[in-house]
Amino acid sequence: MMGGMLLGLLFALAAGLMWGLVFVAPVMLPGYAPALLTVGRYLAFGLIALPLALALDRRALRELRPADWWEAARLSLVGNFLYYLCLSAAIQRAGAPLPTMIIGTLPVVIAVCANHRNRVRDGQLPWPKLAPSLALIAAGLGLVNRDELAQLQAQAGDARRYAEGALLALAAVACWTWYPIRNADWLRAHADRSPRAWATAQGLVTLPMALIGAVLLGGVHLAAPGTLIPAGYALPLGESPWAYVGLMAAIGLCSSWLGTLCWNEASQRLPTSLSGQLIVFETLAALAYAFTWNQRVPPPATLAGVALLVAGVVWALRIKPVKHAV
Repeated sequence: MMGGMLLGLLFALAAGLMWGLVFVAPVMLPGYAPALLTVGRYLAFGLIALPLALALDRRALRELRPADWWEAARLSLVGNFLYYLCLSAAIQRAGAPLPTMIIGTLPVVIAVCANHRNRVRDGQLPWPKLAPSLALIAAGLGLVNRDELAQLQAQAGDARRYAEGALLALAAVACWTWYPIRNADWLRAHADRSPRAWATAQGLVTLPMALIGAVLLGGVHLAAPGTLIPAGYALPLGESPWAYVGLMAAIGLCSSWLGTLCWNEASQRLPTSLSGQLIVFETLAALAYAFTWNQRVPPPATLAGVALLVAGVVWALRIKPVKHAV
């Protein structure tokens, strides 16, 4: 059991390292609208999933029923398209600090929801024992974002854009609270199925969505320039085509397919209330990548916040779930 927990922890860590990349993509490509980043990422995800399906998961994918494919489509629509669209738009409208802080509440939100909802299947982490872990994570998130928010408040920005960014970030939180809980439902109900094949299946159903999105995006841009894409944008790849294609391919492979695969592996091994808290690895990775990109050294408050986040996760890993009757 402990070996499974440790392996689940390592898979969650790997997923967080992969997912942290998505927070710096909008900053690296500021001239690309959120809709372009969303469509580009998931076109890459779907195109990468095609050869993987043929080479690695053909037999496992044949075993999926129509209901399974429909569930994969719903998971991809909410957990991929809607989530990343809201996140990218929030970062571009309000900058990185505010959306990062709001998205950073996901470990607490998911843990609270899953600990009540899945108490019969997974067992419930006793609230008195779970509370210190959640408090450490919440305090860590506050410290991690204190310096960034102080800079945000010092800037003379557009209050409306910050408000819109905050609402979009809250929508992203809602999407990604729903996704891991429903995804874990399927994986725990199909413990004999391959988590890798399930990641590939989500990529395959994402491809037609991304193609439809690309066609609609191009049509809207031609009919009403400036609505979803900047008016001067050069279809289809913009002013930095190689940077756009390369970054979308990297995120499609690492953040989408490998990240989903690692998260699926963790979700089959860990209670959802625990795996939800491990999304702090995504926050830590996003911070590390952002400071590296901006060539800044993390301030002491940020380092203290990171220590609290890690302490909260370690505390949670020591809690044993208590089984509940139906």
